[in-house]
Amino acid sequence: MFIGREYLFVDGYNIINAWQPLQVLAQENLEMAREELINRMIEYQVVRDINLIIVFDAYKVKGTNKKIEKHGQVEVVFTKENETADTYIERRITEIGQYRKVTVATSDGMLQQLVMSRGGLRMSARELYHLLQDLKNEIERKRQKIAENSINFRATLDADTIEQLKKLIKEEKG
Repeated sequence: MFIGREYLFVDGYNIINAWQPLQVLAQENLEMAREELINRMIEYQVVRDINLIIVFDAYKVKGTNKKIEKHGQVEVVFTKENETADTYIERRITEIGQYRKVTVATSDGMLQQLVMSRGGLRMSARELYHLLQDLKNEIERKRQKIAENSINFRATLDADTIEQLKKLIKEEKG
């Protein structure tokens, strides 16, 4: 039985290398590709209300200490020197996986196997990409519906009511 909010770990560089648009962006500017992934994941976290952790390898960078940044409710981890994202994710799953529902988004087959052996769920980079696309499409459909409803609502108002609403708005603004 799981308690609390679920966790989604995202293997950052693995996802960037798996998603063609981010892969192209990373060839020009890796930092921009990271920021784009983070921004997309922030939108997902807001809608899903989960604990979301994006992990980026810094294991080859000499003298690097682990760094954790908060972007809204999303935690972004840069591992320390000699620590891979896989190692970090494995350790965190071992710590929390027995009590919380944990999913890892990666296309790294070894990490997927490791996650499953620890009781976690796996999600491929392609699955995550399609999930985010579906979310983006759903949000756009809802925006269009709200806009249509707003237009329809205004069309049903007579001129006097519109003027009264305008006066109320001006009064509220002071």
